[in-house]
Amino acid sequence: MAKIIIRNVRKDFGDFTAVQSSSFTVEDGEFFMLLGPSGCGKTTTLRMIAGLELPTSGEILIDGEDVSQKPASQRDIAFVFQMFALYPHMNVRENISYPLKSQGMPKSQVRDRVAEVGRILEIEDILNRSVSGLSGGDRQKVALGRAIVREPKCFLMDEPLGALDVEFREQISEELRNLHDRMGATTVYVTHDQLEAMQMGDKIVVMNHGVIEQFGEPQVIYDQPATMFVADFIGSPSMNFLEFSGVVEAGSEAVVLDGRPFRVPQLRNGFSGDMVFGVRPEHIVLTDDSGYRGEVTATEYLGTTQIVTLATPNGELKARIASHQTAKVGETIGLHFNGATVTLFDKASGGALKSSLNEGTLAHD
Repeated sequence: MAKIIIRNVRKDFGDFTAVQSSSFTVEDGEFFMLLGPSGCGKTTTLRMIAGLELPTSGEILIDGEDVSQKPASQRDIAFVFQMFALYPHMNVRENISYPLKSQGMPKSQVRDRVAEVGRILEIEDILNRSVSGLSGGDRQKVALGRAIVREPKCFLMDEPLGALDVEFREQISEELRNLHDRMGATTVYVTHDQLEAMQMGDKIVVMNHGVIEQFGEPQVIYDQPATMFVADFIGSPSMNFLEFSGVVEAGSEAVVLDGRPFRVPQLRNGFSGDMVFGVRPEHIVLTDDSGYRGEVTATEYLGTTQIVTLATPNGELKARIASHQTAKVGETIGLHFNGATVTLFDKASGGALKSSLNEGTLAHD
């Protein structure tokens, strides 16, 4: 397999910049996620790695070789499309074997390779069936099989589960990750689904408007968001943002909301102006012991937990609490925040203020 290095890669389409000077590294054998909303530049980035688009500037290295200006045919990659892109006039076996036959591989080797892929994907029983009558899940397995059979340096996948319903998506995503672990294949996977990225990825790049907002491991991105965009995009419900103004000094370990102090990770730099107090729903406790209070405006029962929406002096927030805990619409409840998990943001730029929680993360972004 291969290590992929993206170094200052930019892509312009006329006057429009789709990707702005992006840099990141996909280590050999990683399952790497490109995550972001529609139009953020993630698919363009994937297509540049594949050679389906050439970068305006910058370098793309696959296994140490600069392939920036080489066509896809010279990159030894396999691309899996969202809409399967199967040949409807061929059966499953013929679809999977097509890349090998087009390379002139001997029939005996082709037969053995296809049989091996059939075992890996557990589709041996449908190898002789027409692809037109297959379920969405099986069609995606065939598309994966056609990619796997070539034994390329890396796999590139553009929202491969996007056309499947929820049940199939959950099943195939688990199988896809298990397949990756068995093969140790370097994989770059594009998705707009943050839950899919968090569940499957070893590393995630979060993109927005052609810019990399943050790059790192899923838990680090969730716990230590570098920007308000990342904090809002990752998590369901997303991070709460409580707005306030004030002055904080380097070394501060508390901020004041509505006249009441709240603990935060020790700040590394001072700041003056409009700020945002960011806290995840699961890090909020409803308690009568707090003088900082919010009015319950809605509750959502989720089985073992519930989401409680409250109006506070600094804005609306959502708390995730145990389902057995009482919270009635219209009542006023005290709120406590787990200060060790809080991220403060500069409201104007959206960037996180450096603290003892995130200083290691921000140093790399």
